[in-house]
Amino acid sequence: MNPVKTRYLTNANLCPSVLASLVFSSLLALPTANAEEDENDLFKADFRLRYEAVDQNNALKDAEALTLRTTIGLRTPKILGFSFYIEGEDSRPVFGIDDYNDTLGMNPDYSVIADPKTTEFDQGYLQFKTKNMTTRLGRQVVNLDNQRFVGSVGWRQDKQTFDAFSFAWTLLDSFTVNYTYIDQRNRIFADEQDLDSKDHLVNLSWDTGLGTLIGYGYLLQEDEGVRNNNDTYGIRYQGQLKALGQQWLLNAEYAEQTLETELCSFKPDYYLVEAGIHFSALTFMLGYESLGSDDGQAGFATPLATLHKFNGFTDQFLTTPDQGLNDWYASVGGSLFSGKWGLGYHDFEADESAPLVDDFGKEYNAQYTYEFGNHFSAGVKYANYDRGDLVSGKVDTDKFWVWLGATF
Repeated sequence: MNPVKTRYLTNANLCPSVLASLVFSSLLALPTANAEEDENDLFKADFRLRYEAVDQNNALKDAEALTLRTTIGLRTPKILGFSFYIEGEDSRPVFGIDDYNDTLGMNPDYSVIADPKTTEFDQGYLQFKTKNMTTRLGRQVVNLDNQRFVGSVGWRQDKQTFDAFSFAWTLLDSFTVNYTYIDQRNRIFADEQDLDSKDHLVNLSWDTGLGTLIGYGYLLQEDEGVRNNNDTYGIRYQGQLKALGQQWLLNAEYAEQTLETELCSFKPDYYLVEAGIHFSALTFMLGYESLGSDDGQAGFATPLATLHKFNGFTDQFLTTPDQGLNDWYASVGGSLFSGKWGLGYHDFEADESAPLVDDFGKEYNAQYTYEFGNHFSAGVKYANYDRGDLVSGKVDTDKFWVWLGATF
């Protein structure tokens, strides 16, 4: 988001309770990346004006950007189960507020704000849909589970899409099979940074009545002339229960990964445990996430993820350090003046300690979001990161955002 950062359930069908609704709306807070999924709408227009400021304790100049993202989508009526959707996206700085490194060579002496100027063919797919099956072919958004491994990065102005074939089939209203093949990753850095790939994504979910059990295999292969493979297999439980008169949210996950290059192979692991409670109109969350390391040589990687949702809003760990990353976190959120607020805290440490590299720092997050007039939304967000060990390569960082959105 979108968020007192943490990885909350993203499938509303799995969490109809007040708890999950509050967690999703007040703490996730990633602007919706695939609003076109309402197939009753044949036309979609979405606008987001956002100011972002970055202050880092290093030689780079403080950055600021005021960018406007415009998304226009058209969908044909469904005929014999078939329909076609096409979407264009434009993102650019406005009113001359563009003192930032856009990751593509503009203002390299400023801090990074990863919203380059771009006009793109963002989505375009043929869809066939029945009551229990959906198949798509073409450029599309793919969001799986909580987006920890595959997501649309809806927080950035140029969201991530994929040139892909996708298939989803639900059996007996409780078991769902998802398969996606991707041959191009259309990343958030405009067309210049897109990657050819040969990715196979398999995701199986079973609603047990006591929560949802998910098994997955994500076999990623960059197709850019060098060997760069990432194979991940994992299992996830996400559920909720009522006990002691309160609603509780429980998530647990484990995955193992094989990273291969031309010269090396590494096998880091992933762990997640988190619990939440909805108490007296507030939602409290505690969690621990470990992106493990293979003997300090390579950290667990999630290159297709919506990374801004995880490990703090200042985006210090978009790439996992070789020593891995352990993230202890806590959050609280609720309602205020018809809007949603959230506060969060992170304590980062290395999974494999090295000389003088163990403490990766701490981060504090705060956000307030508000929706009004059926079509409009607004928000403000602040993040402060305090570096840990000097040789970790991190610096003290402050980031601030304020935005206004409109969807029709």
